[in-house]
Amino acid sequence: MRTALRALATAAATLLVATAASPAPAQGLPGAAPAQGHPGAAPAQGHPEPKAPEGFVALRSVDPTIIQEMRYTTAHTFLGERVDGYLQPVCILTRPAARALHLAQKRLLRQGYSLKVYDCYRPQRAVDHFVRWAKDLDDQAMKGEFYPLVDKSRLFDDGYIAEKSGHSRGSTVDLTLVQLPALPTRPYRPGERLRPCFAPKGERFPDNSVDMGTGYDCFDTLSHTDDPRIQGVQRANRQFLKRTLTDVGFVNLPEEWWHFTHKPELFPDTYFDFPVDRSSVAGR
Repeated sequence: MRTALRALATAAATLLVATAASPAPAQGLPGAAPAQGHPGAAPAQGHPEPKAPEGFVALRSVDPTIIQEMRYTTAHTFLGERVDGYLQPVCILTRPAARALHLAQKRLLRQGYSLKVYDCYRPQRAVDHFVRWAKDLDDQAMKGEFYPLVDKSRLFDDGYIAEKSGHSRGSTVDLTLVQLPALPTRPYRPGERLRPCFAPKGERFPDNSVDMGTGYDCFDTLSHTDDPRIQGVQRANRQFLKRTLTDVGFVNLPEEWWHFTHKPELFPDTYFDFPVDRSSVAGR
């Protein structure tokens, strides 16, 4: 019976993935962004895009059962639009990070759960997009969902936006847990009424994730992994995710329950700027 249940869980996760798919020291490495303090820009028109160096893979080639909901390829972001550098909804990571997620996923499937990734490797040009947006104080189209209680002028000082991101080094991932069988998540409709990201699960934007107390990318102290106001099932879910990933070598960012970095990082000092596109890791 246990064997049959494991097979059913794996098949369910695989089916969901298939239906959801759509459309400094290391200077000189292919795809590396300029040195610290000089954010990378997209290549000039007519110039070929950089490729990911050896060591990066598409997560799906390592574990096709992990659900992928790559938010930054959609308009359902705190910017209200697709983010620069995200050309296709594909999770790209360093191979050690991807393999560690595979180990975690194998354990979770046996317990009736699946990982779901929201963001993986993030090009420097995407981080630059975040910075430009944060400096435009007039653009607050998505405030009602993602930062209802935070003045946009405080995003840098409060640490929600920075000019560099660990995601650009390739071993950091934003993710959650989904209980199987996974229900579909409806697409975001631009212009729809926004609900606060910390509202009760039944009131905020629907997500097939287990209840973590807030939605993804919620700019609020309630997103701190161990915030004492998060209790009961929500706290248990956060601790379950953290414990599972810690066991395979990931370290959680205390300010974001969804943010984990695999240690030791393969590229600890390099911020890459190749696009999020299958061709960046072709064959890997």
